[in-house]
Amino acid sequence: MARIGSSDLEVFPLSLGGNVFGWTADRDTSFDILDAHAAGGGNFIDTADTYMASAPGNVGGESETILGEWFTRRGSRDATVIATKVAKHPQFKGLSAANIAAAADASLGRLQTDRIDLYYAHAEDPETPLEETAAAFDALVRAGKVRYLGLSNFSPENTVRYLEIADANGFARPVALQPHYNLVHRNDVEDHLVPIALRESLGIMPYFALASGFLTGKYRSKSDFEGSTRAASASKYVSSQGLAIIDALEQIGTAHGVSIATTALAWLVAKPGVTAPIASASRLDQVADLLAVGSTQLTADEVARLDEVSAWNPGGTA
Repeated sequence: MARIGSSDLEVFPLSLGGNVFGWTADRDTSFDILDAHAAGGGNFIDTADTYMASAPGNVGGESETILGEWFTRRGSRDATVIATKVAKHPQFKGLSAANIAAAADASLGRLQTDRIDLYYAHAEDPETPLEETAAAFDALVRAGKVRYLGLSNFSPENTVRYLEIADANGFARPVALQPHYNLVHRNDVEDHLVPIALRESLGIMPYFALASGFLTGKYRSKSDFEGSTRAASASKYVSSQGLAIIDALEQIGTAHGVSIATTALAWLVAKPGVTAPIASASRLDQVADLLAVGSTQLTADEVARLDEVSAWNPGGTA
């Protein structure tokens, strides 16, 4: 288990992404995935109030609703650390005080719980003063509706500013950051956010940990994306450098007896500041590769090899 930043939340070093629930995984499939995740030792689930509003026929909150039903049917709420987010739901946009309060109550209702373990600001809101946002999140913590706070998609500058506002006013501090971070998207996080996270004791929970499926190794050419729901997101990584990363992951994974996906997640877990990468499963047979990260430890040489092959080369073929 790993601890999230300065909190007392102890989590499995993989956060199961709830973005597929109510989208590429229907209710029954989602329940099977959640059952397998829990049976394998997983206890950390990441969702958002907006998942999956973009899917045809959805309105937002479908993932939280499925999770709430699963918690109630399985009696698993107390054994699970649940993270959700506010700012992007069609009915609850932004980070004003009134919106945060209303969105949190709506999420609690869908999740069928009395508290959110980790509540993220899902995106910056330039229309709302950050002082108002920080005060609103602090009020949720003081009311017992939220245990800990996190920031997702915040710039380094506004991450620091939020912390300064919290400290100056005695507000609850964030304990986690959730940025886009993986082997094919490294520099912004490593150059600018990781130093802040290490200095301020913030746990990093990378999203797109598998680069929309590219880092599973199943996409080796443009034709492999035909019929894929994530083609637009993942196909851009098919390059000479991208394929070299897959080859290195495959060789290292073979040495450990694990998949390319597991190896990519293990690289993230080995990076400074990272607590638990976020990855989702649309099928039951994908869960084992996610959970295997808990027992896969890369050597320093293996991490260095992946660092080298994935290093961004301006003007190169990445």
